Amino acid sequence: MMESFIFPGLTTRVVFGSGTMARAEEEVRRLGHGKALVLSTPHQNADAEKLAASLGELSAGVFAGATMHTPVDVTEKAAEAFRASGATAVVSLGGGSTTGLGKAIAVRTGADQVVIPTTYAGSEMTDILGETADGEKKTRRSPDIRPETVIYDVDLTLSLPVALTVTSAMNAIAHAMEAFYAPDRNPVIVLMCKDALAAFRDGIPRLIEDPQDRAARAQALYAAWCCSTALGYVQMALHHKLAHVFGGSFDTPHAETHAILLPYTTAFNEQAVPELLAPIAEVFGGGSAGGGLWDFARAVGSPLSLQAIGIQEADLDRATSIAVKNAYANPRPIDPGSIRELLQAAWEGRRPGG
Repeated sequence: MMESFIFPGLTTRVVFGSGTMARAEEEVRRLGHGKALVLSTPHQNADAEKLAASLGELSAGVFAGATMHTPVDVTEKAAEAFRASGATAVVSLGGGSTTGLGKAIAVRTGADQVVIPTTYAGSEMTDILGETADGEKKTRRSPDIRPETVIYDVDLTLSLPVALTVTSAMNAIAHAMEAFYAPDRNPVIVLMCKDALAAFRDGIPRLIEDPQDRAARAQALYAAWCCSTALGYVQMALHHKLAHVFGGSFDTPHAETHAILLPYTTAFNEQAVPELLAPIAEVFGGGSAGGGLWDFARAVGSPLSLQAIGIQEADLDRATSIAVKNAYANPRPIDPGSIRELLQAAWEGRRPGG
């Protein structure tokens, strides 16, 4: 007998395909705006300038200062630039850093958002904003955080470096993993997550062999959309909490942090809800969900330990303290001892389950 559930429906408009970035002007106009500010990181400034030029009279310029973990001081500068530009919408080109900045501006100004992702990390379909201030990353959810339109352009991912291809895919898989046991999960989201896992399993090895494989790029980008959608419609739990702890308080790289923690947070909660995480074990093998994800991570060259991103063993006690400071829902009870054990295994890079 199927469990009762609520499916709120998908509200973000999605434009998916090759060459779809050319439709940015059309999508801004469709939302009823006369001026849009293009956002990017400094690294993607040249691409942002080209995008702004393609908007023609709709362009209100470029703010290329997006930074990892969405620091509040950067957001304040960007919001000031947004207001001064006369724009009423933002077009965010890039990965999670740029998407986060667009969300932060939107929630402060009421701006509409058109997001054009260039990685698979997958925050573009969500109503979630994580911001960093005073050495801690805090997360909030609100309908006015969710972007109005997302443009997925397969062509933009053709130049994505293999290392970032791998870690951003693992980041996306983490969204699906937590959706499987979320208390507000529903059959639509679960089906999307299952489809995404298989698409990443099959697509990422092909992209390692040939990063220009357009069909595999489309497969991976589709999987990223599925995972991002899942994250946007269910509650987060232990995995995302720990990722925010390391990102906000230790300034670790976002995608790599998710990728490293994923097998360990999966194995931790698998002890409590093995039946809900069984789809992961079915896709990746390995005898368990946590073990299967670790095996896949090793096979595709993803980093496997917190040491790889500069975390010292002495940092683990502080990270544990931050992680358990505020209560939050999770399938398995959280206590300092068990979290410290999880982090020790992740620091050493041990395969979950032996």
